[in-house]
Amino acid sequence: MKNKKRISFTVPCYNSESYMERCIESLLVAKEEVEIIIVNDGSKDNTGKIADDYQKKYPNSIKVIHKENGGHGSGVNAGLEIASGEYFKVVDSDDWLDEESLLTLLEEIKKMEKKVDLIVCNYVYDHLFENKQKVMSFKNVFPSNKVCTWKDLGHFKQSQYLIMHSLIYKTSVLKECKIKLPEHTFYVDNIVAYEPLPFVKSICYFNLNLYHYFIGREDQSVNESVMIKRVDQQIKVTKIIASCLKLEQVKKTYPKLYSYLLRMLSMMMTISSIYLLMKGDQESLEKRIELWEYVKKINPSIYKKLKYFKLAGFTYLPTKFGSFITLKGYKIAKKVYKFN
Repeated sequence: MKNKKRISFTVPCYNSESYMERCIESLLVAKEEVEIIIVNDGSKDNTGKIADDYQKKYPNSIKVIHKENGGHGSGVNAGLEIASGEYFKVVDSDDWLDEESLLTLLEEIKKMEKKVDLIVCNYVYDHLFENKQKVMSFKNVFPSNKVCTWKDLGHFKQSQYLIMHSLIYKTSVLKECKIKLPEHTFYVDNIVAYEPLPFVKSICYFNLNLYHYFIGREDQSVNESVMIKRVDQQIKVTKIIASCLKLEQVKKTYPKLYSYLLRMLSMMMTISSIYLLMKGDQESLEKRIELWEYVKKINPSIYKKLKYFKLAGFTYLPTKFGSFITLKGYKIAKKVYKFN
């Protein structure tokens, strides 16, 4: 127990040779306090060799998994399966952590008398090629440096979501909820940021700009053109999120968390609906109807809330004019929040 790592970082890698070193080096500042699990997900370039070289150089900090290609979710599953750290965090291979913030975080974890189920930190949209950054903080949502519960939640702004990059779960919480991500599917980070939350009993927020979320590669999964091509995978993840929790039960115990989860589901429905609209063909429009009917079938009450009281309802407006309003609103939001 004395030598237990404080955090297990899982870094899923697929053909990541050109940027993975920046990610790994940012984690290595923590030395042997952390466990870095590099998952080589069937790469066809030098990713596997780079990972092995790091393991040879830092055998007490780095573990390497070589596996057949299964997608990002498969890489996360593999890392979680062998994670031995007290906490667990996914760091995408094209992203990185702020080194000073990481060291500060580790010091704060050491001070904790009792370890919390979830640590929340800020993340930074890093438009590296444009030399622009946008910090997403949560100081209006959680008290800083203080253990709290979902009952203590403040008010989320329109642009604030607890995405995977802001979350560090206690490893035992993820094992308790038995999270298993689908293979060969993009956007599974949304499941990581949703399904385990009702299992969290205690939270601590640190106002640290820890995670740098790189935005700018043409082949990146959040690139708009890529998202339109992969909209079927977005729909798949949205359906998983819509069906993985019994929200009415969450409402009885944590009404504020229920409101947040409903809001996040609304955003997922919004994203799926918008990209189906942007694709624009008849098949895509039929898929949009089918997605809404799916939610209506599994939970009529939630369907009504999404359609009539939440943002998602504005993406399911009738007529071509309704579609025009939806897409116009999306373009304005994209310009303001710079999310891809």
